Amino acid sequence: MGRLVLGIILGVILVVVAGLGWLHFSTLPVAVADKPFPMEAQLVEVPLHARIDREMVKTPPVQVNEATLIAGAQIYKDQCAACHGMHNKPSSFGPHMYPDAPPLWEKHPHGDVVGVSDDPPGETYWKVANGIRLTGMPSYKEILTDTEMWQVSLLLANADKPLPPAALDILNGVAAPPVVLPSPTPVAPAQ
Repeated sequence: MGRLVLGIILGVILVVVAGLGWLHFSTLPVAVADKPFPMEAQLVEVPLHARIDREMVKTPPVQVNEATLIAGAQIYKDQCAACHGMHNKPSSFGPHMYPDAPPLWEKHPHGDVVGVSDDPPGETYWKVANGIRLTGMPSYKEILTDTEMWQVSLLLANADKPLPPAALDILNGVAAPPVVLPSPTPVAPAQ
């Protein structure tokens, strides 16, 4: 009986050492251009969607209105556009990430869905708030307020609908008109 237990222990140790050696000395696919592991996407997608489904807020605490969409557009421009692209202007490096940073203002190849507009806003909010490991998608919990995360999530949920002109101007990179301040009134010198 003792030999059997010793054999099992040595077998487990041997498997662990072999696995560590393989990780250390082999050429694993760690570069963006490398071919992914078999079933890599499925192994990540299943637990990700299960967790989002469990934790996502079903009803946004922020109303969809012009002010929300304009605020969301400004947040998107400042925080998201570098990776996901602007309206009518894709990101230069988003497609070269692994996995690709999805272009959030382009229609899907098959259908009329734009970006993540087919996802519930709560799912997008969860991704913005928590980020997604090993994808380059950061968590914004410590960067944006809860309201700001909802504003950008609601903007993206409405990416396939007409947006307010001011939001489109922000997303198209149109500069806001300069603010003209009244000239100061000259003050007569004291006598």
